[in-house]
Order: sequence, then C-alpha cells, then structure tokens
Amino acid sequence: MKLFAYIFIITLPLLANAGVARAETVPWRLQEALALPTWLTLSGSYRTRYETLDTQFRAGRNGSDQILLLRTTLRAAIARGPFTVVGELLDALAALDDRGTPISTGLVNTAELLQGFLRWQGANVLGLDGASTATIGRFTMDIGSRRFVARNRFRNTINAFTGIDWQWQGKNGRQLRAFATLPVNRKPNTVLALRHNDAEFDEEDSGVKFWGLYLTEKFSWGDHGELFYFGLDEDDSNGRRTRNRELSTIGFRLYRKPRRSAFDYQVESVFQFGESRSSRLSTNVTDLDHFAYFQRAELGYSFAHNWRPRLLAQYDYASGDDRPIDGANERFDTLFGARRFDFGPTSIYGPFARANINSPGLRLALKPASSVSSFVAYRAYWLASKRDAWTTSGVCDVSGGSGRFIGHQVELRIRWEAAPENIRIEGGVAHLFAGSFIHDASISNRQGDATYLYSQIGFSF
Repeated sequence: MKLFAYIFIITLPLLANAGVARAETVPWRLQEALALPTWLTLSGSYRTRYETLDTQFRAGRNGSDQILLLRTTLRAAIARGPFTVVGELLDALAALDDRGTPISTGLVNTAELLQGFLRWQGANVLGLDGASTATIGRFTMDIGSRRFVARNRFRNTINAFTGIDWQWQGKNGRQLRAFATLPVNRKPNTVLALRHNDAEFDEEDSGVKFWGLYLTEKFSWGDHGELFYFGLDEDDSNGRRTRNRELSTIGFRLYRKPRRSAFDYQVESVFQFGESRSSRLSTNVTDLDHFAYFQRAELGYSFAHNWRPRLLAQYDYASGDDRPIDGANERFDTLFGARRFDFGPTSIYGPFARANINSPGLRLALKPASSVSSFVAYRAYWLASKRDAWTTSGVCDVSGGSGRFIGHQVELRIRWEAAPENIRIEGGVAHLFAGSFIHDASISNRQGDATYLYSQIGFSF
C-alpha cells in the first residue's frame, strides 16, 4: 500500500469514531477538523473492496480469481473571487491478484494527479442570460446519462481529460456544455508494472482527441430532454497502437425522474458513424466504414410503501458487426462511459458492455430503512450479431453456428450508510447462468456458470 493509503489507515479510527458519533447530526469533515479558512477546501475518500470470481468466462482463462482493491482520493481547492484552483490526487492499488487475474489500468493507477485545473465562474457571458463556468487543465467529467462520458464510481481507476470545458446554466433549467480535450492515458500499462503497483505519471496523447456538445432542457410539464454530439479522432503515436477511430456519436435522451405513486421512463437513442479498425495490431492497416447504434428504453413505477419499492423494466440494444469481412464495422463503441449501473459489477467480473448485446431486464429497488438500500436485478443477454464477439470475454464464432444466447444474470446489492456521508458499507453478488453460446463456441473455456461476490467499505472525509 502506498503513501495515501497509509495516511488514511493511520487516521481511520478517528474518522470512524467521529462519523458514528455524529451520524444523526452532521458528517465529519477534514475541512472542519483542521479549521481551514473558507478560501481553502480539503476533502477526500478512501475505499477498500474485496472481490472473488468463481469460474472464469473469459477466453483463455480458467478457474477462479480474487483481488483486493484500494482507492484513495485527496482533493484541495483554493477559491479567490471568480477563480478556483483545484488539485486532486488518486491512489488506486491492487493486492491478492495472481497470473490469472485480468489486471489492467482499470484496476491500478498509483499515486497520480487525477485533476489539476483552473475554473472561472461568471454571469451573462456573451449575452447569455445565466451562469457560465469555464474549466481549463486536467479534469474528470460526468455528462448526461454517464453512458458515454463518466467519472467512474465502481471501477477502481477514473477517466480523466486535459483540455477546456465550458458550461452554461440558464434560469429556465436549460443547460449547454462544450468541451475539447485530450484523454489522459493511464500509466504504466504493462502487466508486470501493474502487478507491482508501480507508479508512473499519466500523460495526454496528442494522437487522441475527444470533444463534444451537450444541451439539456426541462420541459414545462416536468420531463427532461437532452441532445448531444461527441467526436473522437485517434491515430497511432508515441509507440501506442490504437484502432484509429474517427467517430461521430450523436443522440438524444428523454426521461422523467422517479416520483412516489407514479410512472417514470427513459428513452435514449444514439447513432455512430465514421471510420475504425477491427483491432490495434500493427499489421492491421485497413480502415473500415463505421456505422453503429445504441437504443435504451426503461419504464419504472415507484410504489407508495414505507420501503419505497421501485420496479423497473429495461431494455438495451447495442449493435454488433453483422458481417466481419464486408469492409464495414457495425459494432457500437461506448467511448468513455460507465456500465456498472446498467449491466452489473465490473472490475474482475464485468461480463457485459455496451457493444453487440440485446438485453431485456427487470430491477426491483428497496429502501427498508433510512440508511439501508438494496436492489435485485435480472437480465437476459443475447448477441446482437451472432457472428461478432461477446466483446468482454473475447469469445467469438464468426460462422454464427453457436447462436446468440449468452445467458441469464441475477444480481443482488445491499448498501448501508453506517454514518451518512462518512461511512458506507456495501456488498453484492452476481451470478451468470451460462447459455448456449458459452457452451457451444469453440474458443469458449466452457466452464459454465460464473459467480462474483464483493464486499467494500468506503469513507468520505
């Protein structure tokens, strides 16, 4: 465990005692404990999670797996007039992994500057009646549904971008956002260095550019609408191989927020076009025409009961590549989005992503006490294209002879706010019942069902 984890473990007893003692009043904050001046804000978090995976579903891997993940953040902000300078450190570590663990930069990012930016806030800029915020430097982003751009929550590491981000908030609820960035490339990125939790400064790659526009509107009847466009342009540079994606992603979302004794809904429709390659291999120099799409629909109802039950029916479709040798790529690319809230836990599990899937599901959320929440979810998964890959597993049958049905997934999660806004304890289990595609595909390990369990504790201070 590195510097930030050591610091927090030393102060953990103080935080726990203070958090529990004040759970019914106000949360314990480092800012108040140090009696910092109002122009200086210091905050952070620490989380540790233990995970097990019984039976691997990924091609070329067998047996079971486990991992211990630790994530510490420390954020400082200095505000003077309309300007704010922010710095945030991230220490994301892994332990108990072995040669069979799918270790990656999604799990480990040691002692890194996650954010470092200057922010300016003003009103009525360029004749726009409302508040404007401009950010320049390295920062994280949550945009819209978080399906295409997100600050990761469950995943141990977090996406960051370097560039400029401008946001405008109108008095009528309308919002406009424009950004132009270079995505931050997490380092180190070799398996050996990641297993040792080695530290190396992340860096921007000038060969990858990401930009976008986002508009949201609150309608007079209370529903919300969004329009968005994201552009991605990447080329091989500095010895880093890419899929040379030149993608335009355009879409909209309509939704109504949940309310007691009422229906809510969400519809999101996205189309993607441009060029891409089928792999990062140096021998692959063929640019494919890219046209793909993603559709999301859900309908929920919140019941008038003390446990606040909400039943949700949901459906996701992300296109796959129908004919792998036709010179075109129809597989949808989720860009920099998060997926845990749609498809279950990620990390060493994460069997499903927003690519080549056809998936209906049901979810029941309950809140049996003010500090306890839970949900149980069921989803069935088919391949959108039976000739394209089950992308997160690496299993593919280009003949299509293994069919489409991947399997059923059942998930349960329970969360307890032991000291609200200070201490959160959480646990969950997901079980994947193997379908015909897992049993029949020739490169599948054919081990059958997979079970994932995790338990975690998090502290905010």
